[in-house]
Amino acid sequence: MERSVKYPTVIQGGMGIAVSSWQLAKQVAIAGELGVISGTAIDSVVARRLQDGDLSGDIRRAMSHFPNQETIKEIMDRFFVEGGRPADKPYLDVPKLSIKGNLFSNNLLAVSSFVEVWLAKEGHDGLIGMNILEKIQLAIPAQLYGAMLADVDYILIGAGIPAQVPRLLDEMSVGNKVAMKVEVADTKDKHYLHFDPRTLGIDSFPIKRPLFLAIVTSHALVAYLNKDQETKPDGFVIEYHVAGGHNAPPRAKNHVDDNGEAVYNELDIPNLEKIHASGSPFWLAGGYATPEKVKEAISHGAQGVQVGSLFALAQESGFTDENRAGIMSALADPSMKVMTDASASPTGFPFKVIQNQQTLSNDLLYKERTRICDLGYLRTMFQRENGGIGYRCPAEPLDNYEFKKGAVDQAQGSKCLCNALMADIGLGQLRPDGRTEISLLTFGSDLEGPRALRAIHPDGWNAVQALNFLKSAL
Repeated sequence: MERSVKYPTVIQGGMGIAVSSWQLAKQVAIAGELGVISGTAIDSVVARRLQDGDLSGDIRRAMSHFPNQETIKEIMDRFFVEGGRPADKPYLDVPKLSIKGNLFSNNLLAVSSFVEVWLAKEGHDGLIGMNILEKIQLAIPAQLYGAMLADVDYILIGAGIPAQVPRLLDEMSVGNKVAMKVEVADTKDKHYLHFDPRTLGIDSFPIKRPLFLAIVTSHALVAYLNKDQETKPDGFVIEYHVAGGHNAPPRAKNHVDDNGEAVYNELDIPNLEKIHASGSPFWLAGGYATPEKVKEAISHGAQGVQVGSLFALAQESGFTDENRAGIMSALADPSMKVMTDASASPTGFPFKVIQNQQTLSNDLLYKERTRICDLGYLRTMFQRENGGIGYRCPAEPLDNYEFKKGAVDQAQGSKCLCNALMADIGLGQLRPDGRTEISLLTFGSDLEGPRALRAIHPDGWNAVQALNFLKSAL
C-alpha cells in the first residue's frame, strides 16, 4: 500500500440488492468503521424509487449534485412519477445490460451509483465503500465510475476473480477509455466491453482512485492476484463458506448432497498463515460475527472482520420491516435452517437461503411462479453459431433456455434472484395476474452472532449497537 491508511476494524458487508442501504452504510461510517452499500442492480433500485415518487426527496437531492444535469433530466423524464405510481401499475424496467453498450444504461448506472455513495457520505468524513458482483461484468465500469464521481473510499468485489479491477480504477481515475474482457460461453474468442468515462459529459480529471479489496476464499487466489501489479488489489476479504449470499463452489468433486445442498470440507478452509505471509492487509468474513471472533481474527494477523447478517437485521438496512421481523422471529427457533442451495442462483455459485414457507424457498410457491427473466443482471453471454452474442439465464423459461443451448438439467431449481431480491426491499414487480414478486431471503449459516445480539436486544438493534457488540472484546 503506497498511501498511509488507517484501516477499519469492521467492514459492514455488502448484501443483496440495497439491503446494504446508504442509510446503513452512513451510520457505520459515522461510527468510525467502513460502511458499504450494495451496487447490485443499483440502477433498478433508483429507477423504481423514482417511480414510487422519491417521497423523501433524497434521490433528487443527491442528483442535484451530479456534475451533468442534462443526464439527470433524461433519467427524471423517464422514471420520476410525482406522488408515486398507482398501486395497480407495474414498474417500468431499466434497459437490460448489453456488451454493445448503451449510453443511457451507462449513464443510469453511473448516476445511480453516484446517488447511493453521495447519500452515504453526506454530512460526515467517515469511510464508504461499494460492493459489486464480478459476475455482473457488464455493469462494472459504469458503476465504478459513478461511485468514483461521488468520492467513494473503497470498492469491494467478489463472486468471481476481479483481476481487471485495479487497472480499471487506475485508468478511469484519469479519464481514460477502458476495455474489459468479459466471459462469453460457447467460444474461445475474446470479447471486450468498452467504456469511456468522458461520454457522461464530465471532464474533471483526475478523480480519486478508491482502494480496492478483493473478496476471495483461498490463499491461492491471494497469491494469483498479488503476482502482478496490474491485478494486485489493495487488500483482501477472506470469506468462509458460512457467509450469507453467494459462496464459492466447494473444491471437492462430489460436493452436492441428496437434498441439493453444497457440502464443504477441509479443502475449503483458507490457509491464514499463507495469507498473512503475503503482506497484504486482510479481513475475515463468514462466521466472524461475535466479539470473540473479532479478537480471534486480529490474532491471525487480520485487520479485522467483515460482517453481513448482523447488519442486515439492523434498523437501517434495506430489508422490509416484515422480512426483518420474520428473520428475527426465526432466530428464536432452534430449528431455523439456512440452506446452502447448490442450484438456486443463476450464477452457478451456491447461495445461502433461509428456509421460509412465505418465500421462494417454499417449493410450491417456486413452482407457482411463472419463469421470467426481465431484469437480466445474472444472464450469461454466449456466442451464437453466426458469431453474434446472445444472452441466457437458467431462471428464464426452460424452453427458451434450451433453445439458447443452455443445459436444462442444470437450470432445474434455479430461482430468479433479481426479482426476489428486489422484493426483499419492497420493490417487487407487479405481474399481469395481480401477483407481486415474493422474496427469497439470504443469511449466513453461522447464527451464533445474530442470536447473541438478539439476546441483548430482543426488540431489534441499530447499526451502532451491532458495532458496539462486535468490538466489545477489544
